[in-house]
Amino acid sequence: MMMKSKFLNVLAVGLVTLAVISPGLITFGVVWGHHNELVKAQNSHCEPIADLHNHSLTSVPQKKAHEGLLQKIIIVVDQYKITTIFQWFILGTPISIGLLIIAYDRYLVYRDAVLRRQIQMLERLWEQSIEQ
Repeated sequence: MMMKSKFLNVLAVGLVTLAVISPGLITFGVVWGHHNELVKAQNSHCEPIADLHNHSLTSVPQKKAHEGLLQKIIIVVDQYKITTIFQWFILGTPISIGLLIIAYDRYLVYRDAVLRRQIQMLERLWEQSIEQ
């Protein structure tokens, strides 16, 4: 009974924490989306990637400028990937902890049932040995 009340307390705290964190995560996602749009708008004065194929890359300075642009694009994409992974980690951690607690509680219930069956079997054997 004590374990069940502790479990319910932990579950309640986890759900409340998730409810408190969720609006922040949603806001962070919206702000990040607007940030990406702003970065795209700021970089729109640069030549698009499609133009890289149309122009000849004969001169060395032009080649370096295109490599710099590609490097900036790669950095922005990597930052977006890292942020997405971080968002899923923040959201998945409380859910995973809750599922682990539920699974452990079920395991304890199972072990208790097995132990009770073994005790009942031993009690029956003991009573039979006393009767004989």
